[in-house]
Amino acid sequence: MREVFLKLAPAAALLAMVSFASPGVLRADGDAAKIYKTNCVLCHGPDGSGSTPSGKALHAKDLASSEVQKNSDEDLAETIAKGKNKMPAFEKKVKPEEIHQLVAYIRALAKK
Repeated sequence: MREVFLKLAPAAALLAMVSFASPGVLRADGDAAKIYKTNCVLCHGPDGSGSTPSGKALHAKDLASSEVQKNSDEDLAETIAKGKNKMPAFEKKVKPEEIHQLVAYIRALAKK
């Protein structure tokens, strides 16, 4: 148990720092790729696969998978805004229009 905690502690600390630092950055730039890199890449990875150390530990979904892609845009937006399971909520850090940009970005990951 202690080994698991020691492996997850650095990732959790980094996630906390990114979460506290990102609101100002996000307001300055509405680009979906930058928003994704700021908030999502730590767990979901650059390709959305969830194969990062944090993603593996938290069982992050592969965003290009049929399991994720079968969700409606509204469902994906709600998951981003409100969070789900181990995924945190981003509604206080990301504007609604940016959440919709992220949904489009997630859709594009399936096409790569």
